Amino acid sequence: QVRLVESGGGLVQAGESLRLSCAASGLTFRNFGMGWFRRAPGKEREFVAVISWSDGSTVYADSAKGRFTISRDNAKNTLFLQMYSLKPEDTAVYYCALAKEGSRWDYWGQGTQVTVSP
Repeated sequence: QVRLVESGGGLVQAGESLRLSCAASGLTFRNFGMGWFRRAPGKEREFVAVISWSDGSTVYADSAKGRFTISRDNAKNTLFLQMYSLKPEDTAVYYCALAKEGSRWDYWGQGTQVTVSP
């Protein structure tokens, strides 16, 4: 039974940094990807970044490229999102998710709030 729990959100000022974590449990398979999504107030959820758990390859949304870094600690089954130069428009609830190879995003965390003040 897969469970994902995000942490690390908070209130920061524009230009500051924040690191989010996602602790995963119940991972009984090998080939999968994990990613970060976010949902701003009144808006649809949007993709931020994804990483392959096996080889570490990554894909970023344009909004995240150059400022955000997705990484993982395989031994601890933990996903990270390092965010630099945060902007007010980054304010959102950030969710981690997991997709088995060739599958959809089937597993989601509860989300962690990131608020960036001007």
